[in-house]
Amino acid sequence: MIYRNYGDQKTAALGFGGMRFESPQDTDKSAATVLRAYEKGITYFDTAPGYCEDQSEIIMGSAIREMKKLRMPFTISTKSSRADGGEVRVQLEESLKRLNVDVIDYYHCWYVLTLEDWEGRKKGGAVDAILKAKEEGLIRHAVFSTHLQGSDIRKVIEEGYFEGVTLGYSLLNSPFRQDGIQAASENGMGVVVMNPLGGGLLTSNPGSFDFLKARPEQSMLEAALHFLLSDDRITVPLVGFRNDDDVDTAVAAVESFQPYSEEDLSRINARVEKEFNAMCTSCMYCNVCPEDIPVWAFMETWNHYKLSGGEGINDRLNGHWGTSIEVLERCTSCRKCERACTQHLPILERFEELKEAVKGHLQGA
Repeated sequence: MIYRNYGDQKTAALGFGGMRFESPQDTDKSAATVLRAYEKGITYFDTAPGYCEDQSEIIMGSAIREMKKLRMPFTISTKSSRADGGEVRVQLEESLKRLNVDVIDYYHCWYVLTLEDWEGRKKGGAVDAILKAKEEGLIRHAVFSTHLQGSDIRKVIEEGYFEGVTLGYSLLNSPFRQDGIQAASENGMGVVVMNPLGGGLLTSNPGSFDFLKARPEQSMLEAALHFLLSDDRITVPLVGFRNDDDVDTAVAAVESFQPYSEEDLSRINARVEKEFNAMCTSCMYCNVCPEDIPVWAFMETWNHYKLSGGEGINDRLNGHWGTSIEVLERCTSCRKCERACTQHLPILERFEELKEAVKGHLQGA
């Protein structure tokens, strides 16, 4: 296993994402999967209230009872998305009980979707509650998780409240969050990457993304993880594990890691530019809509639609971007976004494709 430093703690460069347990109501079976990962060298365990039918923290807590007996180091991460400081405190205390720990290593101001949302966390007392809990020794590191664009992530980082960030990041959206990762690096912060497989798009579309491989024998899982591990700014790619087989496969992928060369990275970037030109690179130049439509979010969702179909469009818009297909009804066809697009993409045409795809999916349901 590869290890990296996150603040003052050493952690495995592969994290256990506790949001996908195959049998969340079977605590013993799911906890056994956590223990299997621990025994294979994984030390960063991420969970949250509400994950897996609200069972994830309970599962982790059951595993932690056994992990303590082995006396090998591990770190635990959990979260609160509440804006009200009192509600954050209640969730934190409940998480401590569920997890069977006296202190949480990484406590997240969770799911910051917009800068307005961020302002609400500060005004509501959520940030103060997290910092107070750190002063009291209930958490070791105050951190945040986000789906903001890179420049907005930088703004939050440079306010100086946090010691680390968890963000969605893969080849598919690397331009969109690049500035956020760079800001974290400049400020000595840990970076945990969620959704490192692009929502499964990279591994489920090997024909489209075979160029990610640096060696012919690599699997797509290996290629996706090795690409990220070659970036020293990234501390932990976080993989959601369903079962023991998922753990074994991901651990083997990390243990086969060989850093990508500058030549490999240049080749990959060139292929992306050449062959995925029609896909939005999330450069954000389209952020000029007078109706406040988050154009980039819909264009990134279009990428997923073209590779995976229409079934997950609403989930991606709602859960990943905090918006909905109905927002497109505000479009006046002024085409300011298309004129600003550096790729000259047919944005309005893609809006219509997304609306038709959602409509078709709902009619077929």
